[in-house]
Amino acid sequence: MPRFWLGLTLGVVAVGVGGAYWWERQLPQRLEQAVARGDLEACLRYGSQLEALRWLGGATHGEQGSCRRRRARLLWDEQQWAEALQLQLQLVNSSAGTAPDRQRLIAWQEELQQRALVRYRDGDLDGALALLAAMGEDRRADGTSVGDRLRQGWRRNRLQQDRALVLVGQKRWFEALDALNRIDHPWWKTRSAPLRTQVEKGIAGLDRDHMEHDAHGSLAHSVPSADLDREVRRRIEQGMDEWRAFQSACGALGGRVVEAGPESACQR
Repeated sequence: MPRFWLGLTLGVVAVGVGGAYWWERQLPQRLEQAVARGDLEACLRYGSQLEALRWLGGATHGEQGSCRRRRARLLWDEQQWAEALQLQLQLVNSSAGTAPDRQRLIAWQEELQQRALVRYRDGDLDGALALLAAMGEDRRADGTSVGDRLRQGWRRNRLQQDRALVLVGQKRWFEALDALNRIDHPWWKTRSAPLRTQVEKGIAGLDRDHMEHDAHGSLAHSVPSADLDREVRRRIEQGMDEWRAFQSACGALGGRVVEAGPESACQR
């Protein structure tokens, strides 16, 4: 009985190996026929099988590389980004891959990233992340992917606009202007433009109030108000708070801060 089962097992293995060997010999011809009739799906299927049976000692045929190359190009033209990149990567990592194949893979990845950045600048964060997902750059555990950086930039700009909205409600105009000046995304700049107009009107109203107070004999600036206002704004844009910006601007214009009750002025 042991000899019987051993013989049976060896027979089954021999039949299996023989069948695989026979099929491996058939594959090159089938691969060439698929290429001749332009059947890329069959070509890829036979090519993958041929590569899997290389342990039998058969030669690797360039047709499978050609099929992957053409199929990847077709997928890319159809904007099936993920499938095209995956197939091109398989080609690069196979024995049929060439230096131009690797260069094309890099070029496609760079093009897809540029497309994602354009969508991001246009305000389509989700669309940008979808493109980056096709190349595995939408998210990483350590937060270093392109998609992670885009999310951070988007969140930072949104928070600055939200901060400006709160400050406008409190009529803290210069601080609101500082928040708006920190917005660096084109789409968020456009979105916050009406808020900036409101802030500028609020600051202009402060200037009129100062002029009215001065006309009624209140504490006045002897330093030109226009110069003082310009210097204060410039410092706020650089990150100073409103009071420090006023003190610094006054000193830069050759004045000193004079306080009288609740009022302060820059006088020479």
